Amino acid sequence: MDEDERQFLLTVAWLFMRHGRRERALSVCEAVYEADPENGVAAVALAELLLERGETNRAVDVLRTADVPDELAHAEAVLETRALRLAGRGAEADSRWRRYIESRKGADRQWIA
Repeated sequence: MDEDERQFLLTVAWLFMRHGRRERALSVCEAVYEADPENGVAAVALAELLLERGETNRAVDVLRTADVPDELAHAEAVLETRALRLAGRGAEADSRWRRYIESRKGADRQWIA
């Protein structure tokens, strides 16, 4: 599967999600993720759908194997923190969120304590 095909399928999955066809979206996202487990966009979409189904540990695994682009770093941190919390792994969730906050610090982000 080349990049154009992946982009097309992820767009199809997004359309399914927007129109309430979550199971179809899940199938498409799983196919894209299976073809390329490092695809961060597919991983974020798949993790969101997995969380809706209560598959918290699988959502964490999907996010941790992917190479999520910087523009989705916030979504990744929120989803992983949420998945960890829902899985009963509170200390890990707190640590994950703190790592994200620390990564956002800098001259432009002085408001973060």
